[in-house]
Amino acid sequence: MEVALEYIEKVDGTVLWVVIGFVLLRLAFKRVAKMRDRKLIESVTSLHRGTSSERDFILKLLKSGVPKQTIFHDLCIRKSDGKFSQIDVVVVTTQGVIVFEVKDYSGWIFGSGNNSHWTKVLAYGKAKYRFYNPIKQNAYHIKAIKSQLKQFDSIPFFSVILFFGDCELKEITYVPKRTYLVKEHRVLEVLEQIKNNNVPAPYTDKRAVVTALQQAVDLGANLKYQKTHISNINDMLGKHRIFD
Repeated sequence: MEVALEYIEKVDGTVLWVVIGFVLLRLAFKRVAKMRDRKLIESVTSLHRGTSSERDFILKLLKSGVPKQTIFHDLCIRKSDGKFSQIDVVVVTTQGVIVFEVKDYSGWIFGSGNNSHWTKVLAYGKAKYRFYNPIKQNAYHIKAIKSQLKQFDSIPFFSVILFFGDCELKEITYVPKRTYLVKEHRVLEVLEQIKNNNVPAPYTDKRAVVTALQQAVDLGANLKYQKTHISNINDMLGKHRIFD
């Protein structure tokens, strides 16, 4: 009986060490994978720029095979009125330029491409919030980009509103051509559709395109312009002019 108990204790001890080893190995693999993902993201952008959703999206693009040289993150373009347009992500493809507006939302989303504002509904209708129409918002971003180069006038632009978070596109109407609204888990389907349903764009100078977009990325990293852009947004919202 004592021999049997001793044998069981040895077996239990061996199993315990095997389990511990397996757990440590999994943790090591996760750490290596996390470091590898960080390096992938850093091949395009800084880990401190933009939102975590934007960086997760960039990682998804890279892992799907999109070349890092074609991805531009956190761009800032100075407009003719002296104000700035901030763009989340731009991807240059054979078929044209894709401009992404990344949103983190929960709840039901209602809106129309024609309306200035959309509605976000939470708690089964108990709470409602309005926000600026992202289709119009991204259209202004595209207009700002197109003002940078003459050849952009002949190159197709595609607008993609990318939703992260626990939200549902409940009722959206009047979505313009070359505009897509998509949840994060289906965004690669949109890229594939753009690729399959469009002919190659008539680029005349790809180097100039890359240079213009990279300059916008560099401007987005400028702290002085960041502060100016935030100040312009706050002035537009006008919250500092409300006294209650």
